[in-house]
Amino acid sequence: MDRRSLIKNAGMAGILAAGVAPAVHAQAAVRWRLATSFPKALETLHGCAVKFSETVKALSGGKFEVSVHAGGELIPPFGIVDALADDTIEMGETAAYYYTGKDPVFAFSCAVPFGLTANQNLAWKEQGNGRKLLDEVFSKYNFFTLSALNTGSQMGGWFRKEIKSPADLKGLKMRLGGGVFGESMAKLGVVAQNMPGGEVYQALEKGTLDAAEFVGPYDDERLGYNKVTKFYYYNAWWEGGADLEFFVNKKAFAKLSPENQAIVRAASAVAYNDGTTKYLALNPPALKRILASGIQFKPFPKSVVEAGFKAANEVYEEHRAKSADFKKIYDDMRAFQRDQILWNRVSELQFTQMMSSLKI
Repeated sequence: MDRRSLIKNAGMAGILAAGVAPAVHAQAAVRWRLATSFPKALETLHGCAVKFSETVKALSGGKFEVSVHAGGELIPPFGIVDALADDTIEMGETAAYYYTGKDPVFAFSCAVPFGLTANQNLAWKEQGNGRKLLDEVFSKYNFFTLSALNTGSQMGGWFRKEIKSPADLKGLKMRLGGGVFGESMAKLGVVAQNMPGGEVYQALEKGTLDAAEFVGPYDDERLGYNKVTKFYYYNAWWEGGADLEFFVNKKAFAKLSPENQAIVRAASAVAYNDGTTKYLALNPPALKRILASGIQFKPFPKSVVEAGFKAANEVYEEHRAKSADFKKIYDDMRAFQRDQILWNRVSELQFTQMMSSLKI
């Protein structure tokens, strides 16, 4: 090739390189890390993060990828808030009440005793003031929230002995979620233990735990709690509808394009719908299997529920007196809940009672 051709081709190559480089840069993948508080074996709780990741990749045509890490793989199961504050991860998926040691307000973002149902929780966050008020607090820790799934009303948990009255709770070593619930149970004499669900089986088997609550039939069966206890109680007055959430790093989110920000929000909605409906579908057959195994299934005695209600209200008043944020969020939630209860009395409650009385 002569000198003129070399110059000509080199010039063309330079033009092509100059034109291609920006295009290649524009196509570069966005990669995020999402840590959950749950083991992979729970394809419900951990699975909603996987669903989120798959949806992000599909909506972005593979240009935005989110790697999902089970509890303990990347960070400790309860280390998500610290990791977000330190910009170690871009997202977490967890239960907010695991972090009430930082601020009791965290509990409202998941579930509190005698609180909201799944639908009420979502309505309060999306149409009421719930998410706005909570995210004002969470902003201090460099994240905001998107609902990941709701477990619905949970079971009251697994007990090695029968619970006949509030007196039977005294001295009981019990795994339970944190926050107001733990403080309420402490007033009833329970020794609260907040530990990841995957560690509970061995503690029950060894007798270092006397009781444990986690979620409901499907997850509880997967974790084998029915193999090491005798009694299964309902209902969990402390979790009428526990909301699991995606905690999104504010700095990382701000760096995304508007399109990718929209993808994150859309993918969380897909995950919420998938996970919440999955619980509705999977819990009934799981409960049938548990009952067939010989477990004694019982409702909490009225005296226990009433004692729990009294204890919870005492805890609420203590926190309302100490924290302006707690008072503001609690008062707003209760005002929203009162209207929901009035509506429910003539709508879904009536329909559910009617259908329960009919042979279908």
